[in-house]
Amino acid sequence: MIQSMTGFGKSLLQLPSKKITVEIKSLNSKSLDLNARIPGQYREKELQLRTLIANSLTRGKVDFSLHVEVTGEETTAAINPAVVKNYIRQLKEIVDGDETELLKMAVRMPDALKTERDEIDEIEFEGIEEAVSEALLEINKFRTDEGLALEKDLQFRVTSIEKLLEEIITMDPDRIEGVRDRLKKGVADLKEKVDENRFEQELVFYIEKFDITEEKVRLDNHLSYFKEALNSQDSNGKKLAFISQEMGREINTIGSKSNYAPMQQLVVQMKDELEKIKEQLLNVL
Repeated sequence: MIQSMTGFGKSLLQLPSKKITVEIKSLNSKSLDLNARIPGQYREKELQLRTLIANSLTRGKVDFSLHVEVTGEETTAAINPAVVKNYIRQLKEIVDGDETELLKMAVRMPDALKTERDEIDEIEFEGIEEAVSEALLEINKFRTDEGLALEKDLQFRVTSIEKLLEEIITMDPDRIEGVRDRLKKGVADLKEKVDENRFEQELVFYIEKFDITEEKVRLDNHLSYFKEALNSQDSNGKKLAFISQEMGREINTIGSKSNYAPMQQLVVQMKDELEKIKEQLLNVL
């Protein structure tokens, strides 16, 4: 079962004096690209949170945010009276102003507020880890649901290529006969007498250059392997992308060897379906 790299997960943790919101969203990327926005008081736990996320989300451009909203009286910031009074004194030397207005200006100055860094409450952090785990469960469910839609589309595209390949296999004898007839007509138009045995040998050699038997067999094998990988328990977008590249090689070779307009039209349709497959695989985990 494949998974998409696109997803979103959110979890809320309500504590007596604060509300903590965890959000995780992801987009496609070749590897895990994790961007974390964490309040300063939890920075020492960032590595633990990153490891928790990395163990669950192996690929994708991931944005993780931890937002804290204080809902009670608890605060880590306090006014620094000595600094504020000093600012007011300096401002009075520059302008005559109302005390209230000067105070408004002073509290916006650097160091007017002092922040006391509290130790992280381990019980609180355990709650945060649980909230992150809940958000990860949600984003992985989102990715799985998106993956089902991707899988359905990929199955449809692969089946379309299989049907086009069947048409190519069916018309191939007519194509070879057409090549043979064109060559014979070309020789006849020269009105020259030729050695029939030598002509037949040259004809076989020429037709072998346009033979696509190996390409048809390999493409059929690649299509079967792609469906097998698509239905496996693991989601491996890189493996599917590699198989699709090999499919493209065989389709291109069939197109270059076909020398037959009806077959080349089918090849164009196969290429179109393959491009759609490759676009979808960019978002597969």
